[in-house]
Amino acid sequence: MNDAAPAPTPAPEPRRRARVRAPELIGKGGWLNTGGKELTLADLRGRVVILDFWTFCCINCLHVLDELRELEEKHRDTVVIIGVHSPKFVHEAEHAAVVDAVERYEVHHPVLDDPELATWKQYAVRAWPTLVVIDPEGYVVAQHAGEGHAHAIARLVEELEAEHEAKGTLRRGDGPYVAPEPVATDLRFPGKALVLPSGNLLVSDSTRHQLVELEADGETVVRRIGSGERGFGPDAFSEPQGLALLPDGRVVVADTVNHALRVLDPETGAVETVAGTGRQWWQGSPTSGPALEVDLSSPWDVAWWQGRVWIAMAGVHQLWTWDPESGTVGVAAGTTNEGLVDGPAAEAWFAQPSGLAAAGDRLWIADSETSALRWVEPGEDGYVIRSAVGTGLFDFGHRDGDATQALLQHPLGVTALPDGSVAVCDTYNHALRRYDPATGQVSTLATDLREPSAAVLAGEDIVVVESARHRLTRLRLPEEAVRVDAVAHRTQRAATEVAPGTLRLDVVFQAPAGQKLDTRYGPSTRLLVSSTPPELLAEGEGAGTDLFRDLVLDPAVTEGVLHVSAMAASCDDDPANEYPACHVHQQDWGVPVVVTAAGAARLPLVLAGMDA
Repeated sequence: MNDAAPAPTPAPEPRRRARVRAPELIGKGGWLNTGGKELTLADLRGRVVILDFWTFCCINCLHVLDELRELEEKHRDTVVIIGVHSPKFVHEAEHAAVVDAVERYEVHHPVLDDPELATWKQYAVRAWPTLVVIDPEGYVVAQHAGEGHAHAIARLVEELEAEHEAKGTLRRGDGPYVAPEPVATDLRFPGKALVLPSGNLLVSDSTRHQLVELEADGETVVRRIGSGERGFGPDAFSEPQGLALLPDGRVVVADTVNHALRVLDPETGAVETVAGTGRQWWQGSPTSGPALEVDLSSPWDVAWWQGRVWIAMAGVHQLWTWDPESGTVGVAAGTTNEGLVDGPAAEAWFAQPSGLAAAGDRLWIADSETSALRWVEPGEDGYVIRSAVGTGLFDFGHRDGDATQALLQHPLGVTALPDGSVAVCDTYNHALRRYDPATGQVSTLATDLREPSAAVLAGEDIVVVESARHRLTRLRLPEEAVRVDAVAHRTQRAATEVAPGTLRLDVVFQAPAGQKLDTRYGPSTRLLVSSTPPELLAEGEGAGTDLFRDLVLDPAVTEGVLHVSAMAASCDDDPANEYPACHVHQQDWGVPVVVTAAGAARLPLVLAGMDA
């Protein structure tokens, strides 16, 4: 960021009173968490309605679910949150998968399953996650894209409560949420597993916020570790995922929603926090230092490699490490930009790395949002990132053969096999795949698994975590591959028609009421723009501090994707307060565009507020 750049012009006052009638809520998948009732906006009149456009593959969407929990509880008699599930991947358009996700992530409000993005289009949504606020009279009053908006929405809710209480248009009472019947199983959406030195299996029972030790049969419960209630105490976890053995026999746990690493002593059952503060990392926070003083962001998996614990930091699209000897953490690879870029570790891009496996001089990575298998290896001048399978954020499917054209769909796990190849838990294809570095070939080992999220070797068998079947499944590694029909997909979102030549990009940001942009230490906004293919942009690529930019499109490129990342920091506007509370708002957009003479010359992206 260039500190010499001029500070951005202060944003105008929010236009939250613009009278925009909210479109009706429609989705072919129907409603969840309503006891079978279909809701309309008329049913919700008199309440403040918050629409949360999400998809369950998206880590930022999961962050927003957690951000909204406190607001949902505090204003439960006046606010109704409606999740509008808008899929990116083909698997996410399956109704059963949405049902699973609503339980898996403890979504305690009604959810509209919108597999064809009908309501997404009606509200002109461009990114996951997006929040839309509707007042008690049925008008849209605010829109927010990305994370970090809970405080602004909470303040807006209080204003709307007061305004509509005075007008007599606020209706208090119980909301339309109806909890589904609980199901009794030993595991509930387990995440990862490992084999303990005793031969028993340790499983992260993510939805129940516990670790579960099973006998070697993978079925008999030996003990449960953790209270089973979401928390951050010595006897509590919050959606734990990755597990890895340390050289001393202890187990490091990626305590994902607590944004922390914990260590379990299997002998005593004692749990201690070794990294993270319990707070989520935001842009501008420290990226290295004493492990218990540095914020983390949704650590999803862990692996012991080259004398340190490597962390798949899904929440910020990076790899970090924790050094138990020095008690420090730090970024090892990735820029926080979301995408697939290989090369020196400091310049690489990832997209929700979610699985790790150490194998000699390589650390394998399941990079879920790019549907990719990648690896880290030492180079002459530091670590280097390379890709074996996968091309980017928008191409996925189930295709075997040469790795250069093979396709995966949102893999979450990777396992090193004895012959030097790797098994990939191809989660959204419900399959176990294999990549052989010696031949460069991809094959399918097993199908008819339900959202496999991890796998571990147990003798001559491989034990797969079938997350959506709530069990471990033992398979004998086959000598031959399973034949499947090849299928390829691209993310299906309507492309935005833009005119050739100069395109004005406007990121709309209006600071919440009572706040202003924090310019005490220089510009408080950041804008990063790139494109796929890179040739789409003749001018305008790169970073800057203004939330607007003139982009010049190459007339020879007729379609592509604009990648836009924006950040803004706002603080309480109170001159008497020497230490005002500040908040970071950030979002990444991938906007498919088609260049046509009849297209728009302006592309507005709403970070917070309403586009004038």
